[in-house]
Amino acid sequence: MSSKHPFRPPVARVDDRISPAGGNLQDGIAGNYDFSITAVLREAWIKTRGLKGPFWGGALIVLLALAITGIVLDLVLKTPPLQGGMLFQFIMQLVITAAIYPFLTGVIMQGVHRAADLPVTVGQTFGYLDVSIPIIVAAILSMLIATIGFMLFIIPGIYLSQAYLLVVPLIAEKKLAPWQAMEASRKAITRRWFKVFFLLLAMFLIIFVIMLPLFIGLIWTYPMSAVLIGILYREIFGIELVRRLNIQALYFPHFCLTIEVRALDIQSLIQPKGAY
Repeated sequence: MSSKHPFRPPVARVDDRISPAGGNLQDGIAGNYDFSITAVLREAWIKTRGLKGPFWGGALIVLLALAITGIVLDLVLKTPPLQGGMLFQFIMQLVITAAIYPFLTGVIMQGVHRAADLPVTVGQTFGYLDVSIPIIVAAILSMLIATIGFMLFIIPGIYLSQAYLLVVPLIAEKKLAPWQAMEASRKAITRRWFKVFFLLLAMFLIIFVIMLPLFIGLIWTYPMSAVLIGILYREIFGIELVRRLNIQALYFPHFCLTIEVRALDIQSLIQPKGAY
């Protein structure tokens, strides 16, 4: 005879709907996180499947924006006093940063979404244009501060370049202000700076070795690096959309979640799974 209560309501299995949301902002800044380098590399490789198409579609959009910006700058700034000088190079760098980062943000967030098993599309390349201004401000500030660091005996520049690694997803996903995102990324990564360094070094070596035979391996390793950054972001700061979906799955076990990823926003719709 079954020991189950005959009038017990049916309980849906929600384990398969729960994705790892990762850490949170406060714990990340405090350094309350850890990860295995080999486990992150392994997961990044596995999750490269399904990302290559959207990633390279987004990368082509970024390259197109870069090419158009370069042509326009060459025409506008093609004057003897500017061309070839330090002022010209500085203006070029600022304008190129402002032109590509709104689209590059979408490519970076593809890696974050793949790390959380969320849908990934080429359209995400245009999905973060609403945060273009804070992204551009943060990118320019990070670049300037890191450049100053490189001028001061190189080591500060290396430290800051890595410390600002997660600024973009912090603005795009958690809507932090530029300086808040820069400080959050710097403080969190500083807690495990050398471990993050060796993780990135391992990824660089993988890219270098695999690209040797005719660069074909880059088809896999570049998307893998995007997922790797996404996993690192997930483990340190967590992903809010996943956390919200997990709460819905726990509190509405008789409903399934349909996630629709759009170009300008992400909406989650709860649709009835059926009558019980």
